[in-house]
Amino acid sequence: MEPANYTMVTEFILTGLSQTREVQLVLFVIFLSFYLFILPGNILIICTIRLDPHLTSPMYFLLANLAFLDIWYSSITAPKMLVDFFVERKIISFGGCIAQLFFLHFVGASEMFLLTVMAFDRYAAICRPLHYATIMNRHLCCILVALSWTGGFIHSIIQVALIVRLPFCGPNELDSYFCDITQVVRIACANTFLEELVMIFSSGLISVVCFIALLMSYAFLLAMLKKHSGSGESTNRAMSTCYSHITIVVLMFGPSIYIYARPFDSFSLDKVVSVFHTVIFPLLNPIIYTLRNKEVKTAMRKLVNRYILCKEK
Repeated sequence: MEPANYTMVTEFILTGLSQTREVQLVLFVIFLSFYLFILPGNILIICTIRLDPHLTSPMYFLLANLAFLDIWYSSITAPKMLVDFFVERKIISFGGCIAQLFFLHFVGASEMFLLTVMAFDRYAAICRPLHYATIMNRHLCCILVALSWTGGFIHSIIQVALIVRLPFCGPNELDSYFCDITQVVRIACANTFLEELVMIFSSGLISVVCFIALLMSYAFLLAMLKKHSGSGESTNRAMSTCYSHITIVVLMFGPSIYIYARPFDSFSLDKVVSVFHTVIFPLLNPIIYTLRNKEVKTAMRKLVNRYILCKEK
């Protein structure tokens, strides 16, 4: 078929998570609770690190950036999903779909690269403690964060460039609650084997390689720490931080590998994994970090007592 014969698709219809009204209401309450009660945790992390003079190490600077990315990442899909629970015909424009897809991969890839930077930070702190302050100075931290964002931007531009050049002539229904490459590619009116291969290589292979590299690096760091198990509280604190980072890495990369490191065929678990990946996971980060980091918990309590409880009195 010639390109001139295609009817340009101007919008996509989302099937959502469920067609049953009662189920939609239950899901709305659950996800709204996540969004309203856990999302502020990321804001609290940022405010705590910014205002507490004791949380000045590079690890906390990187943690604040991770919290910011989590706020952004969860807000790409969650607000529209919550609104769509009350809309019978869930529609997103073609431009809105591309924008959602772009920011999803931009922020998601930036977060993956930032997790890699955080692993390097832990390596410098554990293996080069005497030179840590020199190695991980604020200037280098800012450069590494900027590189993480740049890498995410380049990755996302590649995904968008592959999508916008595809013809869409109908159907225009996406079996999801948001726009992503795995759903959009399926309804293109063309052979998308090459584009799908590039996307799998770009998203899937990067996820797998980064995941394996991060697990190996943290395994090495934990082995180093166990050799110095007699060091006391500082060693236990470092091990706790590593375990927190490993938990985040598994929760971040596991669903990403499932979604992108395989052919973009539809499977029954796709929506469940997508919900966890785009909505629940970014909101779990503050819980994981605060539960395993005494310094952050102590600083948060001081912040709440100083700026909230004192004002109430």
